[in-house]
Amino acid sequence: MVHIGGFQRLETSLFVEVLQILKTARQKAYTAVNSAMVEAYWHIGKRIVEEEQQGVKRAAYGEAILKTLSKALTTEFGKGFSYANLRNFRQFYLTYPDVSNCYALRSNLSWTHQRMIMRIENLNARDYYLRECVEQQWSSRTLERNLNTFYYERLLSSKNKQTTLKKLPALEKSTFNDFIKDPYVFEFLNIPESINANEKDIESALIQNLQKFLLELGKGFSFVGRQFRISTETSHFYIDLVFYNYLLKCFILFDLKTTKLSHQDTGQMDMYIRMFDDLKKQEDDNPTIGIILCAEKDETIVKYSILNDSQQLFATKYTSYLPTETELIAEIERERHVIETARGRDL
Repeated sequence: MVHIGGFQRLETSLFVEVLQILKTARQKAYTAVNSAMVEAYWHIGKRIVEEEQQGVKRAAYGEAILKTLSKALTTEFGKGFSYANLRNFRQFYLTYPDVSNCYALRSNLSWTHQRMIMRIENLNARDYYLRECVEQQWSSRTLERNLNTFYYERLLSSKNKQTTLKKLPALEKSTFNDFIKDPYVFEFLNIPESINANEKDIESALIQNLQKFLLELGKGFSFVGRQFRISTETSHFYIDLVFYNYLLKCFILFDLKTTKLSHQDTGQMDMYIRMFDDLKKQEDDNPTIGIILCAEKDETIVKYSILNDSQQLFATKYTSYLPTETELIAEIERERHVIETARGRDL
């Protein structure tokens, strides 16, 4: 290394640029190899299915083929061609039989991603996870976490709220139920279920785990501030958490409540929304949205408070631990029932 001023800077710059070129090339090579292997697995699955269909007793014949083929391929190529993996190749083809119209094969997702996604039975959910993995560049670990916490199923699907929000010109192309979930799952805070953390503790833990918090919130969120002060001529108010969503083009305010939702909570958030719209929102921003994160929702409050009519105010539950699959499904079904009941009243 030459240590004379300009030469040192030149060599350092050269090294950084060359390093970046090599990293980019390696990533492209990895992506190309990965894409080629995923396509190869699809074709292997196709040939297995075609071979099985020639057998008289398809089930027994097919399993025998897989075991024999697994031994032969393992001898030739080593790891990666176990009996279980060949079953996965077959399932991959059966999940996406039309290669000419197969987004999965064009997505450049890893085989680990594909293996998890192809097991999703709900077609709409499968398409959602497939496209989100590509567009949001989810790692396989993030995908696994979102599948385990029923990310898709937790997206709020209130027709009344969505219809009202879509009246806003800039939101016409946005599906608002892609941005709010119920419940939110904050298991990454590592707060035991038995411990009653206060709102400040949870707020601090969320900020300390901001990256994971943003992943749970979803698409387009950018952190603005904690205990964000908003002032009038005579008073100061402090909002727990403030974000801006560049896809919805609006501020999103969060208020944390460790107790059951009350009408005072909804009134306070409504005031924060109005103040933010008046004092902070720019001309090209959409109206501010407020979300009350509460430990428990009171459906009477939801029905008779401003929540029922406001197009900018939401209340959702959160849990600081990962519920069991049964608990999550029960909560999702309960929320769906509440929404359907509300729709029935509005018809």
